[in-house]
Amino acid sequence: MQLDALAEFRRAVSRRARQVPAQWDASRRLVDGSTFPATIARLSDVIQQRDLPVAVKDALLRLFDPPCTPRLQDCNGDVCKALTGLPPAKAIRALCVWFDLVPSPGSKWPITRSSSEAIESELRTLSNPFDLLSRVDVASVLDIGAGDLSFAEELVDQYGRRCAQENQPFILHCLDRLDPRSRLSGPLHAEPARLRKLQQHEGLSFAFFGNQDMFELGALDERGSLAPRYTMATCWAPASPTFAYEPTRLSQALITQDLERSKGAFRQTSYGKESALEVQHRDRTLLFPPWKFDVVGPCALLNLLAQRGAVCVLGSVDAQVFWELLAQVLDDPRYRPHDELFTPVTLPTVFGHLYDVLGGLPIGESIDLADLAPLSSVHPNSEAARGLDGRAAAFRYVRISRGATFPGMPASSTARRFSAMTEEVPPWLITLIPA
Repeated sequence: MQLDALAEFRRAVSRRARQVPAQWDASRRLVDGSTFPATIARLSDVIQQRDLPVAVKDALLRLFDPPCTPRLQDCNGDVCKALTGLPPAKAIRALCVWFDLVPSPGSKWPITRSSSEAIESELRTLSNPFDLLSRVDVASVLDIGAGDLSFAEELVDQYGRRCAQENQPFILHCLDRLDPRSRLSGPLHAEPARLRKLQQHEGLSFAFFGNQDMFELGALDERGSLAPRYTMATCWAPASPTFAYEPTRLSQALITQDLERSKGAFRQTSYGKESALEVQHRDRTLLFPPWKFDVVGPCALLNLLAQRGAVCVLGSVDAQVFWELLAQVLDDPRYRPHDELFTPVTLPTVFGHLYDVLGGLPIGESIDLADLAPLSSVHPNSEAARGLDGRAAAFRYVRISRGATFPGMPASSTARRFSAMTEEVPPWLITLIPA
């Protein structure tokens, strides 16, 4: 277990250094001869205060033995390698990046100092996870797939005034892949009047990024447009089929076959000057944005949310996305059978007792998933972060709630329309805290 903890820490530190090239370059000055003693003192202080695995913390403290290391060449090279896989100079730089001693482009945005343990303790007392925004030091939300901004508007209406009264910054950043100039998917575009209202709301730091792939945020990060991490990261009605199939579990041939069976034959075409996806659904011809049937899978979504939010909320999750996503946060590989589609026939066999309990959860009720089955203990690494190894990041807490909307909780317009969708199975709301 100690070796596993060190290996996970080493991979995470290395990945972080690669992901933020601007910070990595800036870290050079922290190992200069004149600044090195102060850098070591800052690192030592922050390590003492952090809650870390015992093996990792012990190794880090050995790195600074004696407590004041006056010169770079006095650092223990073997310990540097064990912790970061790098020689001393680069190891210290990587640790400075990992422990946020190097200002990032997004450092103008405040980040909560609350630990995941404190957040979990607070969240367990709340029936509405968004009430956390009025109980933490920083109220910040990243809404992914923001659509018509209906959830953003409800969120600000409910919590904006309270934050302003307490002189607390309220940060709300919204992403959506739809191009505002497109004539496709009209009802899902950001509503102009709602957009102006949010942009003009006093005391709110609001930004909307349209025509933005959620998995290509590098340019926004480099410009400092996004915070490195938010108190909450949300996604309402995760798109199907985008997140309804896990491509590391299911072959592309099987996914395509099932799409054609359930959605209809489809092909790339054009709509005016725009590229589009044409779908023959029953007796209708439907047009969507060209990427509508691009399958990314729930692993990638979960890893993105875990990287960006101290708390992650997925609302109005339909049945197909729900079971595929659930399989990724559970530890037992039985829930991730290779090349086997989840259907009403296979779901009871794959999920067993879980299927009965969660499928029968009354509307408005919630349950702690860890009470039903062990959660995944796989931590993010360079492969998982890209959704390539079939496993999602680990979550320390997962709460499943049944229903599209809940009393006193902000929701998207899609969630509010669910009650009229009589043929749809009631959706779920999933609240997660990354490990």
